[in-house]
Amino acid sequence: MSLSQGRSYLAIPGPSAMPDRVLAAMHRPAPNIYEGALVTTTETIVAKLKRVAFSTQHVGIYIGNGHALWEAAISNLFSRGDKALSLATGQFGLNWARHAGAMGVAVETLDFGLKSPVDPSRVEAALRADKSHEIKVVLLTHLDTATSVLNDVAAVRAAIDAAGHPALLAVDCIASLGCDEFRFDAWGVDVMVAASQKGLMVPPGVGFIWLSDKAVARSKTSDLRTPYWDWTQRIAPDYFYQYFAGTAPTHHLLGLAESLTMILDEEGIDHVWARHKALAAMVWAAFDAWGKGGDIALNIAEPAHRGHSVTAARIGNGGADRLRSWLEAEAGVTLGIGLGMAEPGTPEAADFLRVAHMGHVNAHMTLGVLATMEAGLTALDIPHGAGALDAAAAVCAAACAKG
Repeated sequence: MSLSQGRSYLAIPGPSAMPDRVLAAMHRPAPNIYEGALVTTTETIVAKLKRVAFSTQHVGIYIGNGHALWEAAISNLFSRGDKALSLATGQFGLNWARHAGAMGVAVETLDFGLKSPVDPSRVEAALRADKSHEIKVVLLTHLDTATSVLNDVAAVRAAIDAAGHPALLAVDCIASLGCDEFRFDAWGVDVMVAASQKGLMVPPGVGFIWLSDKAVARSKTSDLRTPYWDWTQRIAPDYFYQYFAGTAPTHHLLGLAESLTMILDEEGIDHVWARHKALAAMVWAAFDAWGKGGDIALNIAEPAHRGHSVTAARIGNGGADRLRSWLEAEAGVTLGIGLGMAEPGTPEAADFLRVAHMGHVNAHMTLGVLATMEAGLTALDIPHGAGALDAAAAVCAAACAKG
């Protein structure tokens, strides 16, 4: 008998759980796109986007998903034939590099595998070897959504500086913004990209790019820019439509205004980070317990190298796919598929899944996902250790006791 009736729950790494307040803010007739409240709202959004990234410099808005923002960064930062150094820790780091290559950029990739963060010493060595400074930009994924590897952005910036190299630092924060700590100015970032559908709790369709003064200066010589991707007017528009190179994404803006108010003005960004950290620790505690009695393990062994918005894990012998299917059909819970962890179509590809705990998520939502996962492991006779729910609940209790 299926018990999936009722409100379903997407525990996938984007689109994330969205607050009813955000959905309600979007559920209204289209506003005036020429003047009035929407113009004022957008100006407030731009200021808050700088706050959420801890940036005092520039920000632009695009209609598109995270992949679109990759291309926005590439088209403004490079001329055809320029060189990038890509630091890959999973599927999304590799894909950003592929986008750059397809657009005419020469890409050198340092691939750190699927289970380890970037090693700054290798970055420094690669830049020291670039005597003629052919590398224009270092591409880094803060949190790779496929592997859940969290990279040390400040350490990569320090490696660039230690090498005495003029390369800019561009960071993909699509899966981490509004979930993991990020400080644009303090960490020496030049370009950062993010999107609406993860930590910012808004439906997919809008992306953002933060820029340093150095990045703006670099873009003036790029020959890959086209009128739509050019960020020049988006970051300093003379007219409202120039924020978006055309019609504004009206209802996304209305939802975003509400979500940023919730994040910055009500909960507070420090608490948002702490909440995601606690929810992630609950998931990790459950997997640690399950792993003591079965072929179950988190993808990243060291907690300090794990992101706090999504957890990548392995359940052997096809257990991950079997569990995901059972949860959706019987419990109304959808987990994320494994991405890039094994060749598609191979038996190993069925061993990986991801549990998201990003955005508008609280303790009972995460504990509910873990409880239904335990029910599925039991129903499917997948071997697993005992005490997972007790362990997760203990983490929850300890986090709440801190106040």
